[in-house]
Amino acid sequence: MSQGSERIGRVLERLRPRSIRARVTAGSVLTFFLFMVALLVFSSMVIRDLDRLRNTGRVDAVAREVAAHVETQRYEGPIPSTEPIVRLQVVDRDSGEVLAASDTLRGLPAVTTEEPTGEPTGDAEYPRLSETVCTELTGVREGDCFRVVGYAVDDSAYGDVTVLAASRTTGFFSTNVLEFVLVGVSLLLTVGTGAVLWYGVGRALRPVRNISSEMEHITASDLHRRLPVPDSDDEIAELARTANESLERLEDSVTRQRRFVSDASHELRSPITGMRTKLEVELSDPEPDARARERLLTGLLSDTERLENIVFDLLELARVETGALASRERVDLTELITTEFSDHRRYPGLRTHTSEPVRAEVNRLRMVRVLTNLVTNAERHARGRIDLYVGREGDSAVVEVHDDGSGVPEQDRERVFERFARLSESKELDPGGSGLGLPISREIVRVHGGTLTAGHSELLGGALFTVRLPLASPENGK
Repeated sequence: MSQGSERIGRVLERLRPRSIRARVTAGSVLTFFLFMVALLVFSSMVIRDLDRLRNTGRVDAVAREVAAHVETQRYEGPIPSTEPIVRLQVVDRDSGEVLAASDTLRGLPAVTTEEPTGEPTGDAEYPRLSETVCTELTGVREGDCFRVVGYAVDDSAYGDVTVLAASRTTGFFSTNVLEFVLVGVSLLLTVGTGAVLWYGVGRALRPVRNISSEMEHITASDLHRRLPVPDSDDEIAELARTANESLERLEDSVTRQRRFVSDASHELRSPITGMRTKLEVELSDPEPDARARERLLTGLLSDTERLENIVFDLLELARVETGALASRERVDLTELITTEFSDHRRYPGLRTHTSEPVRAEVNRLRMVRVLTNLVTNAERHARGRIDLYVGREGDSAVVEVHDDGSGVPEQDRERVFERFARLSESKELDPGGSGLGLPISREIVRVHGGTLTAGHSELLGGALFTVRLPLASPENGK
């Protein structure tokens, strides 16, 4: 039993439409078809009832007139009818002989042999018969059906008789023609609806196919390509715009990564080349003296330290860019600066300016790294004075590092934050620098939701580096 169920389940799974177009069309068509079936049943019942009531009312009125007439007198000739479509007979109840009839039924047997047994209705005083009969009377089309109303009249001018009034019901209502017509119309509407839906959904999803086709051709070598954005300004257009924005970010990321790898390779090559050269020179000397060996080892140590610093900075930058920061805490930047930079022997030209507590949600060790990088950079370029300020501006904590050096040219104020970017002055003042200190600092600040910018110090005339961080929310305490 379970195997049979599994087999049926697999068959149904294979039959299930795969594409959105097919699923939407199939679901909508099925829903529409079920609605049409319900409407068909309801319409058939209503139409038949209305036709029956209309026919029965007309036939009943004529039958009453004839019943009232035969109570007192006979008909001379055929029975006249106020309704041309109604056929009339007066039938002897005992023998079943037709005693009088309208022109259309003269010479024909009684349309029904049933006797009126129902209770009198309305104003009539006679037992009533109401039924639909299908008969094969001569002169009547085969399969024709009649709505028959009959009244039993006792002691009439003809004796005990049954007055029969019949009106032919159209084949449309009397047979299954109505159902066939309704089913045909329903099927046509369902097929038409399915075709319209198939076309409409296909047209609506055409931009998706275009997007999918374009995505298949986008590789790492051509990330500059963008997806077509339809003019519909709907969800699909929004999807295309979002995908293009993601592609743009991906392209920027890959471009930075490639530039980073290229720059890193170049920076790492310098100390490695220096180490190789020193070793080759030493190996070429068959009898190196102690002083030469000492110079070699000192140079190798210097190159190794530079190589170590570059690798450490690269790892630090990678960790920061991926957001791999330790947990943050509520830190008073005023207290942090006072604690870390109050040693005048270590920072002889530095003056700190603090007042009220300024709190931010940061990782303390990373923020110390940022401020140390900025102060160290200022020391490298300053003539003798560095000022460090901390305060508030609106909803931001602001830390400013001023120096009295030559400053940063306006056209280079963004370039100094690029990886391995070093201005001519920096190369002269710190030949062993990696060029990663400021990029690392900016990334740390960015991950904390802040900004790090370079500018001109109106206070000391040199460079100004400004850190802005969101203030800690007051709800967490003051």
